[in-house]
Amino acid sequence: MKNSVALFLMLAVAIWANGQPTDRRDTVPIVPRSSWEAQPAKPFKQHVPVQITVHHEGGKRLMSSADARQRLNNIQRWCMGPDRNWADIPYHLLIAADGTVYEGRNPLTVGETNTEYDPTGHLLICFLGNYNEQQLDEKLLQVLIDLLVDSCIKYGISPTAISTHRDHSQQTACPGEDIYAYFKSGYVVDEVKERMDN
Repeated sequence: MKNSVALFLMLAVAIWANGQPTDRRDTVPIVPRSSWEAQPAKPFKQHVPVQITVHHEGGKRLMSSADARQRLNNIQRWCMGPDRNWADIPYHLLIAADGTVYEGRNPLTVGETNTEYDPTGHLLICFLGNYNEQQLDEKLLQVLIDLLVDSCIKYGISPTAISTHRDHSQQTACPGEDIYAYFKSGYVVDEVKERMDN
């Protein structure tokens, strides 16, 4: 059974890498890993994203004037170090407090989590900072929605497959009360649907 699943995932990755889905676009610029001096990732499981899960980092507050690149570097070093021994920074895309979106781990590599849910098939988008203690402004909310639209189109994901970390785990309040309120009300998914329909 495990071999069949592995073969399916390898075939799916190969198909996606050869141009499927074909209707791809990026309206949100994504700053490459090299900008934050990312260390090379260790080999890890491959997958094809079929849903999107939104997180917050949950550490200290991160203001828009803070050095997001240093924060990314610190997160990666800690996650790949002896405390976690993970393959890379755990998230695929990371949004800084000034709205800049940074490239994290390869989207075709399974993310990692310190909770009980299996992130296989999940594209992980993470806000840097702690959104139990800080708030999304209108700019950040629009960056998130635009990034979700881009990602749904790029990977052929339905907006109904967008959720948050706490929707998959009993062990966390991630992505923080402020971000979660926009998902609980249905606002984020409704906005993504509307933009994809236009």
